[in-house]
Amino acid sequence: MTIAVILATYNQPHWLERVLWGYAVQTHADFEIVIADDGSGPETAEVIERVRSTSPLRITHVWHEDRGFRKSEILNRGILATDAQYLIFSDGDCIPRNDLVAAHARHAAPGRFLSGGYLKLPASVSELITLEDIRSGRVADIAWLRRMGWHPGRRALRLTRSPRLAAVLDAVTPTAPTWNGHNASTWRDALIAANGFDLDMPYGGQDRALGERLVNLGLRGRQIRHRAPCMHLDHGRPYRDQARIEANLAIRSRIKRNRETRARLGITEMDAAR
Repeated sequence: MTIAVILATYNQPHWLERVLWGYAVQTHADFEIVIADDGSGPETAEVIERVRSTSPLRITHVWHEDRGFRKSEILNRGILATDAQYLIFSDGDCIPRNDLVAAHARHAAPGRFLSGGYLKLPASVSELITLEDIRSGRVADIAWLRRMGWHPGRRALRLTRSPRLAAVLDAVTPTAPTWNGHNASTWRDALIAANGFDLDMPYGGQDRALGERLVNLGLRGRQIRHRAPCMHLDHGRPYRDQARIEANLAIRSRIKRNRETRARLGITEMDAAR
């Protein structure tokens, strides 16, 4: 099974560099990286070149012009940029624990998609994380994070290193497995069958809509939030618009009501929609 990790990014080179080094130290090293870049400036390209030249990562940089929030389109282009059989999706602000790729590879199964987890770090901790913290694995060590000033309470269980405990926690969690852009995976063929992400959906739920169409196609989600965590770095979201989020909710309701399996505007319509 060939694997690609597709990372969405937009003008966050500082975070992206840390995320890429998180993938450079994965215990499962046989994968490629596709960076789905929604129109970032030259600083992002410079970071990608620097990491490409100093790490073992195989990186493809997919970019289009900045014409507003077009994450769905660039993610679709990321899907088309690889022929890997299995695709893991995350964001350029989510540092993976060093066994994240291994966990997705181990639990991949026909007719399934996987729903990984995340811990949202505060800005005060996010800004202090160095490349060495990532290379050493400290970034996902709960004792170290507490020393840095973060007190996660029960969420600390999401970073357990016990495979048995993590499996039990995933089995009993009341959180349903959903497709989340920060940490999810499935087969490339299934994503093509679903026609990828919806081009007519701006920020707020376009990842969930894809997951709902995958379910309509017959795929079942599996929860691995305790076995495949990532660390979400803090940042603002100036592109958030409540009216658009509500419009996306209406589209998701239509998908569920009509049992839709393909995006009406997706991969096959991209160039026509330009």
